[in-house]
Amino acid sequence: MNPEPEITIEKIDDSVLLLGMMLQIDLPQIIDRHILRHHLQQGLSWGWVGTIWLAHILSQSDHRKLTVRDWVRQAHGTLERMTGLSIRDTDFTDDRLAIVLTHLSKAKFWEAIEMDLDRKMLRVYDLEAECVRVDGTTVSGCHGESATGLFQFGTARTTRGCAKSS
Repeated sequence: MNPEPEITIEKIDDSVLLLGMMLQIDLPQIIDRHILRHHLQQGLSWGWVGTIWLAHILSQSDHRKLTVRDWVRQAHGTLERMTGLSIRDTDFTDDRLAIVLTHLSKAKFWEAIEMDLDRKMLRVYDLEAECVRVDGTTVSGCHGESATGLFQFGTARTTRGCAKSS
C-alpha cells in the first residue's frame, strides 16, 4: 500500500515574484553588509528578515508588524524553498521587526544600503540628443501668462481659489 501523500496549501500570491526580484538584486546580502548581526543572534539575519518583510508589505499592502508572523507561517514551505533557509517561528516577532526598522531608520545604514542598491540597479546611459520632444498636454493651473515662460497660454477658465498675480 502506498501512503497518502501529504498536501500543503499555501497562499503565495505575488510574493514569490517579489521575493525573486529582491534576491536577484542581492537585497539580503546588501542589508547584511551594513547591519551586522550580534554575535549571539540566532535565526535569520537582518537582511533576510527585512527582505521577507518587504515582500510581505508589497504583496499584502500591509505594513503592520503584527500580521507578518502569520503570513510567514502560512507561506512557510514556499519561503524556505525560495530562500534555502530554515525559518523559525520566532524570526518574525514584533521585537525582531522593530530592531530591523530601528536600524533602517538610521541615516548611516539607510544611505549605505541605498548606495549599494544604486550600484546594483541604476544604469546611466550617455545619449546624444539632437532634439528633445515634450508632450504638450492641456492642464488647468493657477499661473500668470508669460510670453517667455513655461505657461504661455494664460490661466485656466476656472480659476476658483487661485490667487491672481499683478
